Amino acid sequence: MAILKRKKIVAKKVKKTKPRSKPRAKIVAYKPYGATLERSEGNPIITPSNYPNWESVATFNPSAVLHDGKVHIVYRAIGAGDMSALGYAKSDDGFIISYRSPMPMYCHKIEKITEKSPSPVSYFSGGGGTGGCEDPRLTLLDGKIYLLYTAFNGWDSVRIAVTTISLEDFIAKRWQNWKKPVFISPPGEIHKNWVLFPEKINGKYAILSAISPIIMIHYFDSLNEFDGTKYIKSIHQDSPLWQLRDRGIRGVGPTPIKTKYGWLVLYHATELHDSHRYKLWAMILDKKDPTKVLYRSRRPILEPDEQYENEGLKSGVIYSCGAVVKGKNLFVYYGGADMVACVATADLDSFLKELTSKGVPKLTSKKRK
Repeated sequence: MAILKRKKIVAKKVKKTKPRSKPRAKIVAYKPYGATLERSEGNPIITPSNYPNWESVATFNPSAVLHDGKVHIVYRAIGAGDMSALGYAKSDDGFIISYRSPMPMYCHKIEKITEKSPSPVSYFSGGGGTGGCEDPRLTLLDGKIYLLYTAFNGWDSVRIAVTTISLEDFIAKRWQNWKKPVFISPPGEIHKNWVLFPEKINGKYAILSAISPIIMIHYFDSLNEFDGTKYIKSIHQDSPLWQLRDRGIRGVGPTPIKTKYGWLVLYHATELHDSHRYKLWAMILDKKDPTKVLYRSRRPILEPDEQYENEGLKSGVIYSCGAVVKGKNLFVYYGGADMVACVATADLDSFLKELTSKGVPKLTSKKRK
């Protein structure tokens, strides 16, 4: 009799249990240093897909813009042929993907290699060895979406390119209306991690191209000045100036965010005692003169400690290309292990207060159940 009674109890419990179709994206308050940035319990939010095969290997390093309360995400994808393209996804709440395009949003046309082509460069960045477009940075400005990205032809050219599309066409997914890209960095040099500020500074467009050993800002009356013959001169990865002072700094992350304290800039860096791991840091630049650093975090704000940040094409990598402010929260989108796309968030005011007062805002995680 006891055995039969126990079976009835178990069956009753199973009947009451309802399956959960979508992962929760719950923020749990935990403040060891004041401000925190919590990883979503639903991480990773974008993973490779066997169908279609253009993103079957990796989906990582997402950028993002906010419009009409929705977060529009553009991420780097690698698939068959080891080619890098850009995919598109949308989130209504910032955590859960509500739409994901079955086709690439953008592809970079690769130049043909001839016998006269220069010698190949030593370059590897998250796979994509045959070239394409990498690490997008989106900026919404004056009714247009500006896309800066690293263009690699699979041989000798690693350059920054820029293209634009109207906000209307972007929202409507009329991807064929992207303008022909223009290179804004010189040939023969390796450049990555450039961003366009989301508003004009002192009446001019502003591009941030370097944060180490100095911060370099370039101003323009119009981005139409670039016609394929004019380039921005900046510190590049083969230059002896690279990492002269801050040896571990790799480059800027998302497009800067304007706050009451100044421009919030997230950036990638390693530490001398932990040089194989990419971590995320934060600083605030002056509003009118962004070459001036007003505040800087004294420790990483996010470190690659989770499984999905260590099991992929490259272990120990957190690499962010996008961040938005939605409501009162800061949403940071990042790639984990050069494989998947993730998100973490924080109360913006608390995060900024901690950064400006102590320089120790800390990003933590809530473990999945």
